Amino acid sequence: MNRLVIRPGAIGDFIVSLPAIESLRPAEVWTASAHVPLVRFGARARSIASTGLDLLGITEPDSALIGRLRGFDEIISWYGSNRAEFRGLVESLGLPFRFLHALPQAGCTMHAIDYYLLQTGALPGAIPWIPVPKNERRGAVIHPFSGSPRKNWPLDRYRELVRRLSETMPVAWCAGPEDRLPEADIRIPDLYELAYRLAAAQVFIGNDSGIAHLAAAVGTPVVALFGPTDPRVWAPRGRQVSILQRSELSEIEVAEVLLEIRGQTEHSPISDAPDPGK
Repeated sequence: MNRLVIRPGAIGDFIVSLPAIESLRPAEVWTASAHVPLVRFGARARSIASTGLDLLGITEPDSALIGRLRGFDEIISWYGSNRAEFRGLVESLGLPFRFLHALPQAGCTMHAIDYYLLQTGALPGAIPWIPVPKNERRGAVIHPFSGSPRKNWPLDRYRELVRRLSETMPVAWCAGPEDRLPEADIRIPDLYELAYRLAAAQVFIGNDSGIAHLAAAVGTPVVALFGPTDPRVWAPRGRQVSILQRSELSEIEVAEVLLEIRGQTEHSPISDAPDPGK
């Protein structure tokens, strides 16, 4: 079947959707520009912006786009699921869309990965996997940011963690291109290149963020710090993931995080990539 899957959203939303997307065996995947390099399972990947889909319903329908959409046997879309006017437009055009809820519904305690898998008719329990070249894991990577300040462990705690952790292993700071962190060693806008760097780490430490999901998806041991969000739904899922949660993130002590890191690095597996800070 010639199937198109459309998945917008933040980095974490896309990664937890990857098993569901792959289970659909799409011919094409349309997603955010930054996520295109993460589609590694044979489907053609395009950015939503490059297709003009984001303008459908805002400007006069583009005949070339409509023709392209009509060329698919089925379109599974997390895009536009909450926009009644968009759904009405594609129905009026006779396009073969099937809309899915873009986020787990309020009160859901099922892991998001399983939520999306069940939406697509696949069995739950899969782990997102992004293949990268392998090498010996060395050192730690710390990413102290997320999509919301309320999900961030205090930066001074991270700095204290780095000071103490540096006594036993090399530590690299990871930050986005716009994040204000002068000491950042890794600033990589290409998410697949970032995945390659994370796969070289012995352990990743961070908040409830898309980068934590990315680290888990390349098999790196993860220590994730959770506050207001529910780890039952949003925890990274990987081969070695440890979660620390408090209602107030400031209640998590550096010594607790160090203990979790020690547990994750005692038997750190082999990966495939260079030293994480280089």
